[in-house]
Amino acid sequence: MEIPQIADVEDAARRIKPFVHRTPVLTCSAIDAMVGCKVFFKAENFQKAGAFKARGAHNAVMALTDQQARRGVATHSSGNHAAALALAARNRGVEAHIVMPSNSPKVKQAAVRGYGARITFCEPTLEAREHTLEKVVRDTGCVVVHPYDDPMVIAGQATAALELIEQVGALDMLMAPVGGGGLMSGTAIAAGILSPSIQLIGAEPKGADDAFQSLTQGTLVPSVNPKTMADGLLTSLSPRTFSILLQHEVKIVTVGEKSIHMALKTTLERMKIVVEPSAAVPLAALLESDFGQAGSRLGVILSGGNLDLKSANF
Repeated sequence: MEIPQIADVEDAARRIKPFVHRTPVLTCSAIDAMVGCKVFFKAENFQKAGAFKARGAHNAVMALTDQQARRGVATHSSGNHAAALALAARNRGVEAHIVMPSNSPKVKQAAVRGYGARITFCEPTLEAREHTLEKVVRDTGCVVVHPYDDPMVIAGQATAALELIEQVGALDMLMAPVGGGGLMSGTAIAAGILSPSIQLIGAEPKGADDAFQSLTQGTLVPSVNPKTMADGLLTSLSPRTFSILLQHEVKIVTVGEKSIHMALKTTLERMKIVVEPSAAVPLAALLESDFGQAGSRLGVILSGGNLDLKSANF
């Protein structure tokens, strides 16, 4: 099982530089006062395609050989990886086939179509997504770019943490949301090397807490019928991402739906920016609990900004 190393992350940063934004780091004195720490928000909601997923998708697609690229690419995704892969494929000039659950947010379906990819819908279960993708690959011969269980994707996602540490310096703690674990795995790899004493925290909805269960029990526990407004965090860890989180001693904290909704509102009202529910999960954890000592420097990766206003219930 291939695990990316820091050299892979540095290669990814060079590879994707022409195609993604070096996103800003935001601060908010009101939120600092609420949590008692200095918080640095890596604003991946301003990233191409609206989420950090553009990093991993571009790294994977741009690293393909010409022969592989001619076959096109395919994946399954509830939205952000779908849009990111569609954009990366367009930038490479190749075809993209996306398997999406039928309940994917309309805003994310529209983004995928806007980048020129072909959508195949399936039932909203991991089994249905995987079986439908298998059929698409049989029919088209495309190269699969997995949303998170891919070393090239993980290395690409790691560049967000790499940039954050370059931009703000040493951190006491770094937080990111956890779904399939690609972002948190990449974050752990980059931060664990650049700042070995850093505490790594993954934030997860209580209604989709497979990472919490897995790391607590020390064995991979798949998610069963997850339910959360944070639609980007419905997927389960893979053996690869579980192994990385375990190796880097990532702590998982869980939050309820009311806290996620409150964090969304806080981000909008206090920071004046739009994030999606998945991106609000780390802030929800900060607002729910005490983290670190007063004056600690905390990094938070705001994973995306593709908010469906109807589902957010504002």
